[in-house]
Amino acid sequence: MKPKRRLPKTIVTAIRDGKILGIRAGTKRHRIIGIWAVVVEGRVFVRSWSLKPRSWYRTFLEEPRGAIQVEGHEIPVRAVFTRSERLKDEVDQAYREKYNTPGSLHFVRGFRTKKRRDTTTELIPLQ
Repeated sequence: MKPKRRLPKTIVTAIRDGKILGIRAGTKRHRIIGIWAVVVEGRVFVRSWSLKPRSWYRTFLEEPRGAIQVEGHEIPVRAVFTRSERLKDEVDQAYREKYNTPGSLHFVRGFRTKKRRDTTTELIPLQ
């Protein structure tokens, strides 16, 4: 079994330390949007707040390739949808720790609902 590809440590650290991750879902040229991202076990995870038909999450369901923007670099990625309840629990905890301001708590609590937990997505490099 070959090991999963990982983003470089410098990129993972920048995502861990930053509050907003730039992301473009799919391969069509459109704008990069900002979303919340967390790092668990050295891996980058994101969750979708909106489940609308044109959301980044729905785009990844149809076409799991896209890009992230970190410190001025655009990095091609593939979305891998997480099924592990243990990882989802750890992602819950990571969101609670990273986004802990009073204004963020509403969204952090919302990310713990089943429909949003089920959008837990790992971003791995394309290569």
